[in-house]
Amino acid sequence: MGSLNTVLCGIPIDNPIIPASGTFGYGYEFAELYDINCLGSFSFKGTTASPREGNPLPRIAESASGMLNSVGLQNPGVESVICDELPKLRRVFRKPVIANICGFSISEYVEVAEKLDQQDQVGWLEVNISCPNVHGGGMSFGTDPKLAAEVTKAVKSATRKPVIMKLSPNVSDISAVATACEQAGADGISLINTLMGMRIDPGIQRPILANITGGLSGPAVFPIALRMVWQVYQAVSIPVIGLGGISTPEQVIEMMLAGAVAVEIGTANLIDPYACPKILRALPAVMDRYGIRSLKNIVGGAHG
Repeated sequence: MGSLNTVLCGIPIDNPIIPASGTFGYGYEFAELYDINCLGSFSFKGTTASPREGNPLPRIAESASGMLNSVGLQNPGVESVICDELPKLRRVFRKPVIANICGFSISEYVEVAEKLDQQDQVGWLEVNISCPNVHGGGMSFGTDPKLAAEVTKAVKSATRKPVIMKLSPNVSDISAVATACEQAGADGISLINTLMGMRIDPGIQRPILANITGGLSGPAVFPIALRMVWQVYQAVSIPVIGLGGISTPEQVIEMMLAGAVAVEIGTANLIDPYACPKILRALPAVMDRYGIRSLKNIVGGAHG
């Protein structure tokens, strides 16, 4: 069997399969279904300084090849995550976890980073500067290279852990944002977050989502995500995590050939809670089919 091992920002992981933030809760819910230690890691639910109820209902709208969500970063706040969620996670997950952090100001990002920096369960900080479903924060930082750099620099000053900046696809030049983050000290880049979209109910002749717009995820976004991973790999020298519409082991390999050292699986978990272990079990056979002995060795391999 080929080697599934990879390295994410200096930390070895058993395999590149990582459930994406917002689709895996804080992990222990999925641990009731299967041993989540089979995963390389996972990125837990986006966490802010204070508790958030999120956006009003309805928050989900289906699409022919994906789904729209406008959850709005609902979470219990960083203190509750530290006191309640992480102790429950410790009982079922033995590996370092990725902490996804969010904010509406640079000082909030810093506050959350400082508190999670003290948690030994947390291996990496994934800084969400790309959420399209909140106002006054989130994506506004990720669409401007200068602001993205400011958040990166501030979070780096607040933690000793590797900092991975999660980027928005809702920009004209993804490479410029990624380069700005790298120059400000980022240890890695993850992309893409969701694309802005909407649906209208013909029956009531109004938008389906209470927030009007939401983030499109699922199979429809995979080719866009793949293209952006390719571009960012060419633009930066730090590790890249690829995500967006991945649901098969073949797509994992595509992402790694484009330049990703690991992948995050998102919407597939909402369709099938066993999606990640199924992809992981099927991956060795797919590697054998394509003559791949080590996943680490194919990262960026499609660039020639």
